[in-house]
Amino acid sequence: MNPLHDMGKMLLIFGIFMVIVGLFLIFGSKVPFIGKLPGDIVIKKGNFTFYFPLATSLLLSVILTILFSIFRK
Repeated sequence: MNPLHDMGKMLLIFGIFMVIVGLFLIFGSKVPFIGKLPGDIVIKKGNFTFYFPLATSLLLSVILTILFSIFRK
């Protein structure tokens, strides 16, 4: 295969990925359940807040795994 064909394909996939990330950054704050799922750990003590989005990370991991497995085939 032509090496430019492979590089073009990689750039196209990377561009689509960047568009998706950009849309998530723009519209992510408007989705009410992202970051506020049961299972997300929030510890507040005085003026210190620790936030670990465990459930959100797991949900995002499952969704991305499904999407990557669909597009891999």
